[in-house]
Amino acid sequence: MNKKLFDIIIVLGLILVIGVGIITAKGMRSTASKQIESKSKIEFEVFLRSVTVSNPECPIKIGDKTFISIRNVPYSDLDVVDVKYLPKQTTVPAKNAKGYIAVPDAGFVDTYDIVVKVKDEALITKDGAVVGGNKIKMGLPITLEGKTYKFTGSVSDLKIFD
Repeated sequence: MNKKLFDIIIVLGLILVIGVGIITAKGMRSTASKQIESKSKIEFEVFLRSVTVSNPECPIKIGDKTFISIRNVPYSDLDVVDVKYLPKQTTVPAKNAKGYIAVPDAGFVDTYDIVVKVKDEALITKDGAVVGGNKIKMGLPITLEGKTYKFTGSVSDLKIFD
């Protein structure tokens, strides 16, 4: 009795596999290679929050290459297009009592917020840009690494060029 049931399950499995193969071959089912619509240049910003750097100069420079890792998987060197290097700030009431102003936070002397814009070429699918097998979307955790630094942040902006 058990042998008969096992044989039936194997036959049904083979019929299912053959059916999926026929559907894929006739083009009724989309494979991964058919989902890529185009290749395009992209730029995305990585926001590095509260980075501790004792040197007042930013270790990431415009024109340099930075190596990125997405979800702890190494990807590639990317060109740095722009860098914003801002000391950690706090808000205090303005003297004229009409709002607040931002001033450097004395409690975080060597702490900076860094926004790094990088560019690359990506595969464009209906779900968005794909770089190194990963979809690039805002909020994606990403690691930037150079000769003297390794910082973790998240994608904060994405632009896809035609």
